[in-house]
Formats: sequence, structure tokens, C-alpha cells
Amino acid sequence: MQKSFSDLEYAAKKKLTRRDRFLAEIDKVTPWSQLHQLIEPFYPKVVGAGRPPVGLARMLRMYVAQQCFGLSDEGIEDAIYDSQAIRGFVGIDLNRESAPDATTLLKFRRLLEKNELTRKIFDTINGHLAEKGLIMREGTIVDATLIAASPSTKNKDKKRDAEMHQSKKGNDWHFGLKAHIGVDATSGLTHTVVVTAGNVSDVTQAHALLHGDEVAALGDAGYQGVEKREENQGKAVTWHVAMKRSKRKALPNNKLGRRMEKLEHLKGSVRAKVEHPFHVVKNLFRHRKVRYRGLAKNTAQLFTLFGFANLLLAGRRFTISESRVAS
Repeated sequence: MQKSFSDLEYAAKKKLTRRDRFLAEIDKVTPWSQLHQLIEPFYPKVVGAGRPPVGLARMLRMYVAQQCFGLSDEGIEDAIYDSQAIRGFVGIDLNRESAPDATTLLKFRRLLEKNELTRKIFDTINGHLAEKGLIMREGTIVDATLIAASPSTKNKDKKRDAEMHQSKKGNDWHFGLKAHIGVDATSGLTHTVVVTAGNVSDVTQAHALLHGDEVAALGDAGYQGVEKREENQGKAVTWHVAMKRSKRKALPNNKLGRRMEKLEHLKGSVRAKVEHPFHVVKNLFRHRKVRYRGLAKNTAQLFTLFGFANLLLAGRRFTISESRVAS
């Protein structure tokens, strides 16, 4: 495709912005060809003499940009017009075509949700990383994070979202959902995602976060007693759960107490890897508040977010790349 004068001027600029670098990083690590093959059987085909659908490559890239910048459907449409970096990533030349509108992206997202393709995107990304030897299966770290939902009743039903619930953390109450994840203890990459209402206890979901091949699992003090629960009986996995803070503070200042404190510090240093995916999703992708009502749509989105968080984390720690597919 011949470049316009604005494209040439933008390409000749001396400074790369953070957005340029971020999008280049996403472009480099994403297995585009595998994702295209996954979605293509479900994507609308040209029928008769009607207007052909927007190309799958463009819609997928638009969807990825939306998720990585935490934008609404209208927000990413506007961003394509505003940002040359995002236009280049999506593959839009405004001299020849308009950006896909918000309704087109909405239909694409519903296509992914209806066919459970975001879960398959997550699995495809993890399969891609596993082939490169980046996901081991000997240990799992489990944890959960609260993601806020609007408590407002100023809506059509005059009610809060019935699938979201309150949860107390420390002295504060939070309303929303809870994302539970199982993370590979070696690489720090997420291999399992479970989404529940915010009032569901972390320890009740621990069994669902194991892939079954690990020999050890780690969790914070919220998972105390996990090995005694019925659903975890008979599993060949050793749990290493953090000591409760009050008990840790009461450790005696003697040889045994110092050894136990050192052990807790060691467990904490390994367990810290579980915070990295949360950091990417909540801070880098700006997903601190749910965008949709109900657990189903938000679960679908979280599979995409944690999948691309894995790609970013893996790309920054290891050298992986995937050639870009032409739009």
C-alpha cells in the first residue's frame, strides 16, 4: 500500500512516543496468524452483492488496541482518528477509508463472546508461549484481585448489577467481581483464570486454579486451610501458604523464630510473581473497573486481558517475536 504524505512525515519523526513503543511491543509478541486461524471460521463471509465485512485482521487489531488502552467502543474509534500510532497499528489509511465504527466493533466483540473465543484466544496465546518453553508446569501461585463495579442504581432497572457483590478488604468495602488466577511459579505467566462475584472467598476457588501437573502451590494467608478442604483431598500437590500476619508478628526472637521468618520471606519472594499480571491488567491496561454488566461479558474480557498480559510479560523477559500479518 502506498504511503500518504502524513504517513511519511510521521515515520520520519525523530522521537518514538511511549505509545509507539508500546504498540510495537504488542505487535511483535502477538501470534497474529494463530489468532486469525482461530477466529476466521466464525467471522462473517461475503454473501451476494452486499457490502463486504471489514477485514478480520483490522477488526482483531482494533479490538486488541481497545483492550490494551482500556477504551470504550466509541473511544477506540475516536482514538484511531486522533492517533497516527493507533492508525498504523490497526492498518487504517484515512486517505482511502474510514475507521470501523463503534457498532462494528461491538458486533465483533459479541462474536467473540458468543463463541467463547476469548477463552480460546487465552489458550492459544498460552500454547504459543508453551511451545517456546516459557511456561513450566511444576508449580502454581494462586491469588485473586477485586475489580470494582458501579454501585449506582441510576439505570433502567433501578438496581445494582445482581451478579456483582460486596467484599470487605481490610476496613474497606468494595463492590464488584473477583478475578482469581493461577500463575506459573517459574515464569510468572497466568495459566488459569476464574471470575466470580466479589464476595466469593479466595480459598474456595484454589482447586480450580491448578492445572493438575504441579507438585507445589503457593498462596497468601487468605488460603489458610486450603489443603484440608474436601475438593483438595487426594491431590499430589504440596501447599505453601503464607502465615497470618498476626502470627508472624508474634514469632519469637530466637533461632527457630528467625528461621521461620526467613522461610516466610522466601515464600513471599516467590509469591510476588503473581502480582505482575495484576499490575499489567489493572495499571498498564487500565482495567480497574468493569465495563459491562454481568459476569459473562466481564469474564470474556478478562481472558483477553490476561492473555495479552502474558505476551507482554513474556516479551519483556524473553526474546519472542511473531511476524506481522498484513491487514
